Amino acid sequence: MRLAIFDLDNTLLAGDSDFQWGQFLIEEGYLDREQHLARNLQFYEDYKQGKLDIYAFLDFQLKPLSEIPRAELEQLHARYMERKVRPMMTDLAQALVDKHKAQGDELLVITATNSFVTTPIAKAYGIDQLIGTTPEQIDGQFTGGVTGTPSFQHGKITRLNEWLSARGQSLADYETVWFYSDSHNDLPLMQLVAQPVAVDPDDTLRAYAEAHGWPIISLRHA
Repeated sequence: MRLAIFDLDNTLLAGDSDFQWGQFLIEEGYLDREQHLARNLQFYEDYKQGKLDIYAFLDFQLKPLSEIPRAELEQLHARYMERKVRPMMTDLAQALVDKHKAQGDELLVITATNSFVTTPIAKAYGIDQLIGTTPEQIDGQFTGGVTGTPSFQHGKITRLNEWLSARGQSLADYETVWFYSDSHNDLPLMQLVAQPVAVDPDDTLRAYAEAHGWPIISLRHA
């Protein structure tokens, strides 16, 4: 039994699904361009620098989910998938997923981006299991809050262990575990698995991977 774990944004995707969801809502007229874009860009810079306040970001990013009726959100997401997500999906990423699937490996996406945005993206790659930050819901409508631990930095380990525990499993049950990621924010989980792989990594992760002999691959360029 083997497990292949994939980060999503800037790993399987050649771009950031959370950032592009905000851009999409701006283009659709749901968000004010000037106000939202400036904050979105600042949060993205904080993320890249490893100093993101995840709860401040989630307050900002999940608020639109609470202001749009659920049925309308589903229609928006379908358009978002075609306009923003499909262009970020790469043949090399799909080939890697398909390779693990052909080997009989279990597949899992783990991402800090909320599960409303990301679950359909994982399924588009043929991956049914996803751990994402969980938006709070009451009677089927999002509240703008969060349920449980955000799957960010060390939170990815917490959420992965919760996911395994619910299945009566632990990481030790797997013969080997891969984790593919682009970001130094994922170093806690990468250090935990047997097979960490840096994918189009940021400078911090690249330096760490080189120093520790981890594979470095690109899913954007052959």
